[in-house]
Amino acid sequence: MLKQFLCVIGLLAALPGGALAQNASEIARVQAGQSCPGCNLFQADLSYLDLPHIDVSGSRLRQADLSLATMNHSNFTRANLSVSNLFGARFTGARFAYADLSQATAAGAYFGGADFTGARLDGANLSGAELETAHGLTQAQLNTACGDASTRLPSGLTIPSCR
Repeated sequence: MLKQFLCVIGLLAALPGGALAQNASEIARVQAGQSCPGCNLFQADLSYLDLPHIDVSGSRLRQADLSLATMNHSNFTRANLSVSNLFGARFTGARFAYADLSQATAAGAYFGGADFTGARLDGANLSGAELETAHGLTQAQLNTACGDASTRLPSGLTIPSCR
């Protein structure tokens, strides 16, 4: 049984991006301002950083801390940002197309001109977020998220209140 377990662990470690643990060298690359599409940035601390035009498309940013970061014009297309902290961050013109933002906290974040086409927002907290000029948002997406009276949305869209 132990031999089988060790074989499974070995196979997981051989997978692209490693098993499920973060990749410290890939996180360091992004923290230094370098793009890293498809990287394993699980639980990365990118808080307070200024990372404009960074490409982390297809990356695993699950449980990452992007609080108070500035990531204007960055590419998060198809990235996994589930359960991440985006509190107060700036994402002017960023691309979140088909990204997974389920259970993310984006309270007070700025998404001016950001693209949310096909993004998953299930359980995301958008309280106080600025999304008024964001595009690609649908009512169906917002119905799965929550916000508050200070959440700014494109005309005609609404969001349920957080409980």
